[in-house]
Amino acid sequence: MVSFTASAQYGKQKKADTLFNKFSFVKAAEVYKELIENKYNEDYAVRRLADCYALLRDVKNAAKYYKKAVKQDNVPIEYYYNYAQALRGIEDYKGSREWMRRYKDSGGVTSTKNFGKDGNFITSIFNAKQQYFLSKVNFNSKLSDFGAYEHDGKVYFASTRDEGVSVKRLYGWNEQPFLDVYVTEKGSKEPVDHKAKLKGDVNSIYHDGPVAITKDGTTMYFTRNDFFKNIQEKDKKGINNIKIYRATLKDSVWTDVEDLSINNSEYTTQHPALSSDGKKLYFASDRPGGFGGSDIYVVDINEDGSLGNPENLGDVINTSGSEGMPFINNEGTLFFSSDGHVGLGMLDIFATVADKDNKIIDVINLGVPVNSSKDDFSFFMGEDGLTGYIASNRSGGMGDDDIYAYNRVPLLNVEGVVTDAINKKPIANAIITLLDGNNKQIAYMETDEEGYYEINIDRDVDYKITASQKKYEDDSESFTTKNIETKVTTITKNLELNPVQDVVILAELNTIYFDFDKHNIRPDAALELDKIVNLMLNEYPGMVIRIESHTDSRGDLTYNDKLSIDRANSTYEYLISKGIDPARITEHQGFGERRLTNGCDGSVDCEESNHQLNRRTEFIVIKMK
Repeated sequence: MVSFTASAQYGKQKKADTLFNKFSFVKAAEVYKELIENKYNEDYAVRRLADCYALLRDVKNAAKYYKKAVKQDNVPIEYYYNYAQALRGIEDYKGSREWMRRYKDSGGVTSTKNFGKDGNFITSIFNAKQQYFLSKVNFNSKLSDFGAYEHDGKVYFASTRDEGVSVKRLYGWNEQPFLDVYVTEKGSKEPVDHKAKLKGDVNSIYHDGPVAITKDGTTMYFTRNDFFKNIQEKDKKGINNIKIYRATLKDSVWTDVEDLSINNSEYTTQHPALSSDGKKLYFASDRPGGFGGSDIYVVDINEDGSLGNPENLGDVINTSGSEGMPFINNEGTLFFSSDGHVGLGMLDIFATVADKDNKIIDVINLGVPVNSSKDDFSFFMGEDGLTGYIASNRSGGMGDDDIYAYNRVPLLNVEGVVTDAINKKPIANAIITLLDGNNKQIAYMETDEEGYYEINIDRDVDYKITASQKKYEDDSESFTTKNIETKVTTITKNLELNPVQDVVILAELNTIYFDFDKHNIRPDAALELDKIVNLMLNEYPGMVIRIESHTDSRGDLTYNDKLSIDRANSTYEYLISKGIDPARITEHQGFGERRLTNGCDGSVDCEESNHQLNRRTEFIVIKMK
């Protein structure tokens, strides 16, 4: 009897494993629960049951059984990682970080970059300013709906609904009908049932969708099981993988389905996305040579419709996890879903960040409410850049995966360049102060080497911005963000600063010096005068100056007056010889010994160096413009 019972339980485990390997996770989970109840190979059954729930995206039950699994002796460390992911799915972010740390400390491979980001991620993501505002659509069903794609006033999407059909074929993974592509008029209130299925040859008896459509509306790329011309292909393990196919619109019907050269029956190729010019096809694949479960690739679409060689988008985008559902907006930004980058839950939606050369340098999480603790994916943005769709299995929806529409209010910036009002050159390190309508300081920063500044601001607010720099007079300007269009993302406020006038040192006009009882221009003085020539000719073409020359106290008063006039004349003539318009020098006067810079007036003994300070010519700025 004992032997018979053990044999029965062994047979039951074999049945569960067969169902699991055939992706029939709903039925497999039921059998693994029976094995646990009968305490047969319980540790193994617990781990498998947890995996079933994770693959069914039931994170609550997945976390429950992964918690039991990680307490087992000699449990594979991958279960630390799986538990961490499940905890994130139930919003236990602290616990998730702890188990990710245990996974890493036990030798698990993580992205150091992403692991390091995790610590402050949750705080920053919830404190970020909200850009996306979600609303429910009226064409969701109680089953799975995702992949909304808007084109020419219609919304195309994939769904497992099969309302109105008497015979339903169920997919073993989740016991739902197979996906089909549906289409509805944007804004329509009519129910979407089997009559809304896409007309033509795109839908098959297996999974079909989501889709991407060229701008001219004549070509559709779509995901489907490896099923072409009524023949189903499988890989060496007996698995029917996914491919991308292409269809053409003829007489309002999608037909002439083509298999693509990027496909292979041995791996999955799915989730088509088109660049705005229609010359590149982005997709997800688990083909050999990638970084993880599935990666995002791009391939050129040639003029004759043939495809080039797929290129992996690299490890800035792709991780050891799974990336999929790419989408390219009109500005060339790539949006995609991933469970490998630091996120709020299972799958999160991310966007790429590019440098000035359009090289992708980072990815950013779109934050709440686009992302949740559950699966968030299937991002689409309309041509206006302000509306679109996502899909999610978050709580509060109508069914399994649901489609949500969004309105986007882009972040608003004020930016500009601070320049010299005279020579129009940028002013680095100018202080920018931003005040709101109540004169409360909002921001304080310095311009960069190019005189540039940029500050995030709110909409519907009055502002005043001021630029200041010690060598210049302040410049301020008031502006408002009230009643500006939503699509506006940048307000430009360039500021010009006038140099401070009548201050010699601030105008960078240095004093020159003379030898005792001489009025000739010394070599060191010539260097300074050449600087003044450059300022007046090249940098401040509107500058007007006055020349004042002086002597020391030695010699009689009348002689020193004449000597100072000679020094003023020498200075004036030097500048004129170098091309300065005489009209830009209002006076060149000598003041003898009447304006000494120190106490060397003849009543005390002075060092020669102190007398030297009095034998000088100074330059006074009359105006800069």
